Amino acid sequence: MKNSHPKMDVLSRAARGGKIDTVLMVFPDMQGRWMGKRATARHFLEQVARHGSHACAYLLTVDMEMEPVPGYELTSWDKGYQDFLMSPDFSTLRTLVWAPGTALLICDLLDEQGKPIAVAPRQILRKQIDQAAQAGFSLKMASELEFYLFRESYETAQKKTYHALEHFGSYIEDYHILQGAKEEFIVGEIRKMMEASGIPVETSKGEWGPGQHEINLGYADPLEMADRHAIYKHGAKEIAISKGVSLTFMAKYDSRLAGSSCHIHTSLWDKSGRKSAFWEGGKPSRLFGNFLGGMMALARELAYFYAPSVNSYKRYQSSTFAPTRIAWGRDNRTCGFRIVGEGESLRIENRIPGADANPYLAFAATIGAGLYGIKNKIEPPAELKGNAYEARIEPVPKTLYEAISLLEGSRAARDIFGEQAFRHYLHTAKAEQAAFDRAVTCWERERNFERI
Repeated sequence: MKNSHPKMDVLSRAARGGKIDTVLMVFPDMQGRWMGKRATARHFLEQVARHGSHACAYLLTVDMEMEPVPGYELTSWDKGYQDFLMSPDFSTLRTLVWAPGTALLICDLLDEQGKPIAVAPRQILRKQIDQAAQAGFSLKMASELEFYLFRESYETAQKKTYHALEHFGSYIEDYHILQGAKEEFIVGEIRKMMEASGIPVETSKGEWGPGQHEINLGYADPLEMADRHAIYKHGAKEIAISKGVSLTFMAKYDSRLAGSSCHIHTSLWDKSGRKSAFWEGGKPSRLFGNFLGGMMALARELAYFYAPSVNSYKRYQSSTFAPTRIAWGRDNRTCGFRIVGEGESLRIENRIPGADANPYLAFAATIGAGLYGIKNKIEPPAELKGNAYEARIEPVPKTLYEAISLLEGSRAARDIFGEQAFRHYLHTAKAEQAAFDRAVTCWERERNFERI
């Protein structure tokens, strides 16, 4: 392992000057959370930068509660839950303004032979980027995340069992500047700290729920964008904690309120990234149509990668700005796929993912489906003009059960992700559904405790 990247000199100087004392080594798990270790800057520079650091492979087989789920090929009790190697990607080095003295490095995961772990989310996205490059393309992507902000710490919210939490707003505040001013002490801090930590921010705004917000990040190549997305999502929570408040990226926090989305914008370019492949002769190109056609053709089969939990599917409600139909339209927010821009700004906005999506997997599914459309010359259906909620066309899956069934029967998903990764995440989806099926919910108790 080499440590000759120019950014390492920057880290070394910062450590010697006392500006950096901790290096946070992280990687995304299956849920998109950061896992990893904190190393002293001295130890990182002396040992880890050259040799990497080990972590238990069970981290890619656990559920949200960190419970090891049986049945994975990667590792198990029978295999002794061996280690894998966290290999720093030195190009990702950045300091975190909200964590003084701390630098962050994102790691790739390698097995004992030094080969990439095929089921690691970052590696899955790399594979799709490589597939695009082999076909002569590069991509630019951006994700828009929504969240709800509360006048509660995470600890007080937990003590209330997440019921009757006080929102940081009492009315819908979509584009509302006055209500936004009340929340600027936290939302503004997130904007400023992200900018200062190498995560370019464009805008923030109130959303279509009380205390709901959206912060838009600048676009980038897919891997950098996914990294920014994950850093932002984690960092926003840490900044909220420092202010004594909390925020959630659940897809559907409350059945009575708007859900929180993760709109993914995608454009296809030549290999150099200088010429849009979506625009030709003053109009959208054939490649644009095929890329969109592939995304639409596989939207249902790949839904799990956009909506990975039972809760995800409760977001898809009519007339809530969440899509319910596999339709496309120009600047039409009722459709699952909204086309925006023209010329080099022409892009596809995938509105199906929720804020709970793992960005690495959602980006990989988006790219893989688009390339599938190009390879198979898939044409999209006719543009939907009007209200997609009332259209009699194919719906998005209504439940995780349905998404699992569609994924399991998908030959295209096996081809895009590879057999190993396909089986790994199909198993994860089934384990998530089984965990919910065992649970007794508040709804059941409230409905049946006295009256059944």
